[in-house]
Amino acid sequence: MRLTNKQIARYSRHIIMPEVGMEGQQKICSSSVLCIGAGGLGSPLALYLAAAGVGRIGLVDFDVVDLSNLQRQIIHSGADEGRPKIESAKERLQSLNSEVKIETYQTRLTSENAMEILAGYDIIVDGTDNFATRYLVNDACVLLGKPNVYGSIFRFEGQASVFWAEKGPCYRCLYPEPPPPGLVPSCAEGGVLGILPGIIGTIQAAETIKLILGQGTPLIGQLLLLDVLDMQFRRLKLKKNPDCPICGEIPTITGLIDYDQFCGAREEEEAIGAEEEISVEDLDALLKKGVDIVLVDVRERPEWEIGHIEGARLIPLSELPYRVNELDTADEIVLQCHHGMRSLKALHFLKQMGFSKLKNLVGGIDNWSVRVDPSVPRY
Repeated sequence: MRLTNKQIARYSRHIIMPEVGMEGQQKICSSSVLCIGAGGLGSPLALYLAAAGVGRIGLVDFDVVDLSNLQRQIIHSGADEGRPKIESAKERLQSLNSEVKIETYQTRLTSENAMEILAGYDIIVDGTDNFATRYLVNDACVLLGKPNVYGSIFRFEGQASVFWAEKGPCYRCLYPEPPPPGLVPSCAEGGVLGILPGIIGTIQAAETIKLILGQGTPLIGQLLLLDVLDMQFRRLKLKKNPDCPICGEIPTITGLIDYDQFCGAREEEEAIGAEEEISVEDLDALLKKGVDIVLVDVRERPEWEIGHIEGARLIPLSELPYRVNELDTADEIVLQCHHGMRSLKALHFLKQMGFSKLKNLVGGIDNWSVRVDPSVPRY
């Protein structure tokens, strides 16, 4: 493609660099990139790709903008609260660079739609926050022969790499199996420094532009680790696993699988019966009647300090094995956390310890704030 005078003026600081030049900027403007996730990582990523002039940017996200997002998801504003993220992201990107074509997919990426969505793009960038989608993106990229620009964040630490099975290892070479469900907290459970996704997402954007230009040394076969508390970067060398089930010498995975089941999410959900659940409305009614219930909050103390249900007892999940003697097997116990997953893990643990009168609060304290007591802050 031939650049217009307006494009030459816009991208002149690229064009005057020998590593880019007119030809390199033409490559950027002719390229297509799919950004999976329009959140913490997707925000700086998409903004910088649009500013760089990437010709076609795809956005995949099914979520809406929440107030708690705005501490880090800089592509959205306070006025966007409640809007689908891809709508506010598209609007912001088009205001930044109207020449870039923005395609949106307001859907959850699944085994049924991933191959079709990913097939139309040159480079895939993974800005997701859960293991099931990371394995799905990896496997689809391997099967399609696409590069997968990976990033992840948690609290003060981040990771970045480029997984490209044709040139190096894939995500499964690094992580053959997902961690047990509930072992690794999400950002909603463990928190994240708002600036961190800005750094990692920008690194992903840089790696993407390098791949488009064919310049520099991409993070293929390398895992970049960042600890912002000490402001230290480390790089680990990664090797292709010859026994990898999808990119190894004799692959056993030849199509997309059920990733929720693979990561144990579905098994975790199905491992509890309805008789072991309690709604926030039912709990509220029992407490108002004065029924003798031991309400145990298994969140961490900083979460407790944000807000808690009156009368609850704080025993963080991480401390539960050492404080189980504080509970009596004869008591009616209701377990509660932020959204209900950590308390479910606590329920399974206590069952193994001989407790039988256990219930898990569906939706956790967040659901309590929405449906029972709005004075309890949401986060």
